[in-house]
Amino acid sequence: MDKNLMFRYDKVGDILYIDTCSPYAEQESEEIGNEVIARLNPASGAIENLEILFFSKRLASDMSLALPIYAALQLAT
Repeated sequence: MDKNLMFRYDKVGDILYIDTCSPYAEQESEEIGNEVIARLNPASGAIENLEILFFSKRLASDMSLALPIYAALQLAT
């Protein structure tokens, strides 16, 4: 991945947003399991944003959060 990850938290909606770009209207949305929504690039199908619902409740519980995606993390240069 050659994009920085941006994290935003919506306290009212209790949603953690993980973005590689700003969301836009043409993106397709798909629930990928465990109340996690992926926003997909309409041309490539690549995941560009994630929305993790009920985030604070997950942190308060003993439940770990496993995302059903692969990630290759490296330092941005």
